[in-house]
Amino acid sequence: MTVRLDPEQVEIGLLKDYMGSLAGRRVLEIGCGDGRLTWHYAEQADEVVGIDPKREAVARAVESMPESLKDKVRFLACTLEEFASQYPEVMHQEQFDLAFLSWTL
Repeated sequence: MTVRLDPEQVEIGLLKDYMGSLAGRRVLEIGCGDGRLTWHYAEQADEVVGIDPKREAVARAVESMPESLKDKVRFLACTLEEFASQYPEVMHQEQFDLAFLSWTL
């Protein structure tokens, strides 16, 4: 049996309501997985950094990234703690305007 995640797009609609306008904003997506949500909002943001500890999921996100997003989206296979300690140039480059997680605890 095939499972469809959010076929009515309720999750992404609520997420967009929460985020508001992303024009000129830098976004940190914690638990980005395979980019399922990223593709719905990244075009509107200035920059997106997605992190997830599951290397296979991050690899799928990188592989399926639309060409139009390659200059503004970066995926990293790491935990939040690893991100803060191993990627200081990304973490401290500027503050993120928005950080969020969905289905991640």
